[in-house]
Amino acid sequence: MQRRPKLTTDALKIIDHLLYDGKPRRLKALGELRANDEVGRKIYQLRTQAKLTQAQLASLIGTTASVICRLEDADYEGHSLAMLRRVAAALEKRVEIRFVPIRKSA
Repeated sequence: MQRRPKLTTDALKIIDHLLYDGKPRRLKALGELRANDEVGRKIYQLRTQAKLTQAQLASLIGTTASVICRLEDADYEGHSLAMLRRVAAALEKRVEIRFVPIRKSA
C-alpha cells in the first residue's frame, strides 16, 4: 500500500510548492533576488553601524547619495565588485566572495 504525503496547512509551504516546485527558472530568479537583497541589506547594515548617512558614504567613495540608495535597494541588480570594494574600503572592511553548493529541492 502506497502512503500519501502528509498534507500541510502551512500557507507559506503551500505557496512555495505552487510557485516553485518543478520550476527551475523561477527558483533561479528567486536565488538572484535573494542575493541582491542580501547585498543591499549588508551595505545598509554596515553603513548604519558606521553611523553614516547615504550622502556621507557617497562622499567617502566619490559618488552620489542616489548611487548608495540604489546599492541598498533589494531590487537593484547592478552590484559590481569594484563598487562593493569601494564601499568596503570606505567602511574599513574587505569584500569576500564564496562559492557554495546549490541546494537541490527534494
